[in-house]
Amino acid sequence: MTKGRLLIVDDEPDMLENCTRILGKAGYECLTVSDPLKAVSLLESERPDLLLTDLRMPGVDGLGLLRQAHQVDPHMPVIILTAFASIESAVEAVKEGAFDYVPKPFSVDQLKLAVDRALAQRRLAVENVRLREQLRGTYGFENIIGRSPAMAQVFELVRKAARSEANILIVGESGTGKELVANAIHVNSPRAAEAFVPVDCASLPEQLLESELFGHEKGAFTGAVRTKPGLIEVAHRGTLFLDEIGELPVGLQVKMLRALQERQIRRVGGTRQIDVDVRLVSATNRDLRDLVVKGQFREELYYRVNVIPIVLPPLRERKGDVKLLAHTFLKKYAQGREVPLEGFEPEAIQILENYSWPGNVRELQNVIERACVLAEGETISARDLPAHLSAPPATAGGAPVPALTSKNLPLKEAKAQWMTQLEATYLAELLRRHDGNVSQAAKAAGIDRKTFHRLINKYGIRQTGVSR
Repeated sequence: MTKGRLLIVDDEPDMLENCTRILGKAGYECLTVSDPLKAVSLLESERPDLLLTDLRMPGVDGLGLLRQAHQVDPHMPVIILTAFASIESAVEAVKEGAFDYVPKPFSVDQLKLAVDRALAQRRLAVENVRLREQLRGTYGFENIIGRSPAMAQVFELVRKAARSEANILIVGESGTGKELVANAIHVNSPRAAEAFVPVDCASLPEQLLESELFGHEKGAFTGAVRTKPGLIEVAHRGTLFLDEIGELPVGLQVKMLRALQERQIRRVGGTRQIDVDVRLVSATNRDLRDLVVKGQFREELYYRVNVIPIVLPPLRERKGDVKLLAHTFLKKYAQGREVPLEGFEPEAIQILENYSWPGNVRELQNVIERACVLAEGETISARDLPAHLSAPPATAGGAPVPALTSKNLPLKEAKAQWMTQLEATYLAELLRRHDGNVSQAAKAAGIDRKTFHRLINKYGIRQTGVSR
């Protein structure tokens, strides 16, 4: 197996023979031609990995062949050989896109090193293109599924925003796909080749979150046994994604504002300012303007992160998308089953489309994954769906629980419906009694705040009051 295919062009036969001998022994397949006009057609028909060409030739010179090569393959490296070594011709060749410039006469090692380096760069460039295509396949716009008018507006705004360097704030309920949109913005932006660094602002205590974001110096605090770069540094020249930015502590809001304004950070326990260049994409399921009024979010930071707001509609407002998403998730999770799943029974689709989906796309995805596991036939039926999808939603005011949607249920399913409604009503009443304060309601329920949030999102319970 050869190390690569080279097209060598020179109007001197001895030079062609010399290059072929050197590079052939090094493991390369060499195509040679002394007529530069014939070389143009060989570039098209043979598609070599590298072009090695003389600079001064009759008809078409080396720079002309370089331009032709890059029209055929923008990633094809070109090495210029010439006996007329000069600074001027070297600069011109580099400006035109030549990878290297080798003056005649050259040594065996000079030629081999230039070719080795050029093909190594080509492999890297091709790999980067492949990885970008994979990223676009995973996080591209086509994977943000939806045909509803509400999502069409989101797609248009995301496409425009991705091309800019402006900070973006993605607003939407839990489960609407905010991180997926943030990823799509990154991989379709000029920063796609650099890092995408997500940070969950709600999952870490303030001191640990500060260290994660800004880094720390060795000995800055107990346990800081070595210097650690922060995630803002890691995102240098790339995209920093702050998920749930509304949960960012006020003290860290001040530091983040300064970092965005000055494009510099200082590690915890450090004295040196470190330059950073990041594009900030943030996400929240809270009303930041309301938090500003309450003094829980700094107004200057709000305007800094909210240059381009993108509002993701909840699934209940995306008419027609539930069926489309359900079939997409079915295709994903039905793989590997002994009995293939071909679709949904009409009653199952009706239940899915009538449900309010408080957990949005994430909840729908989990429901379909569960149904694919439980389904015994070739289609998903209403029996394969959770009972609460057919139950009436709970209200924030703790209204009396309505009757079951069907009185002909088996005991097990009827019990599941009643327990679902009881849990939803209990949580709604608890939240009402604590004036919307999630932390106090969770403490009274004997569960952690994150679990309480997940449950009220599951049942579509509206938050009122302070909502901390």
